[in-house]
Amino acid sequence: MEEAKIKILIADTEENEEIKNYFNQSKEFEIIGFARKGSEIVDIAKVKKPDFIIMEVMLPEMDGFMVLENLKKEFGTSVPKIIFISHLSHSGFISKAMKEGVSYFMVKPINPQNLEERMMDILTSYKKQNSVERALDEKISNIFISIGIPANIKGYQFLREAVKLAVEEPDIIGSITKKLYPTIAERFDTSSSKVERGMRHAIEVAWNRGKIENINSLFGLKIYNSNEKPTNGELIALIADKMLMEG
Repeated sequence: MEEAKIKILIADTEENEEIKNYFNQSKEFEIIGFARKGSEIVDIAKVKKPDFIIMEVMLPEMDGFMVLENLKKEFGTSVPKIIFISHLSHSGFISKAMKEGVSYFMVKPINPQNLEERMMDILTSYKKQNSVERALDEKISNIFISIGIPANIKGYQFLREAVKLAVEEPDIIGSITKKLYPTIAERFDTSSSKVERGMRHAIEVAWNRGKIENINSLFGLKIYNSNEKPTNGELIALIADKMLMEG
């Protein structure tokens, strides 16, 4: 069975015949659509489901940043990988694009072979990242099950996200109220206070289940008893430290 090709949507005011001809001959990629206006991109993406959107930043009716914002609303975490293309190359402009989640920024004129190489690099990086994230999710889930935090409550999801953030950025534990709670709240479209309460409830559930010995054995220390519960920050920091020590 022939493997499905990687789908590309081109969004540009200029029609590049060289890029079109190059990918028409590709065994791995195919161009599945073109857009001339920013306002067209989300509608085409909803129907065609591209893997990549190669997008000029300065488009009529809606620029690339506005398009990206609308794509995030429509696709959530499944936004197609975006490569911005432009004649503009100011470092601040590129930095903003990367911060907003753009995978790569290429300055025109675009060489189709270079474009293909960048897309392959992005896919390779994405697969590695997904593999690491899955392994981390599995480890965190195993710990939560062991200490008695049930997966069907919201606090489980909040705590799991918090541990992942603390692994990526250990200093965030020092800004739990100002940075960690708001970051998680934004990801789950809720409030910081609900994140804090949800985590606290999850810890209370675990303690009520009486699995304190599992917690102590997990960390190799007798640090808790039935009368004392860790704060949200303490538990997140403990689990994140364990993840970091285990690589």
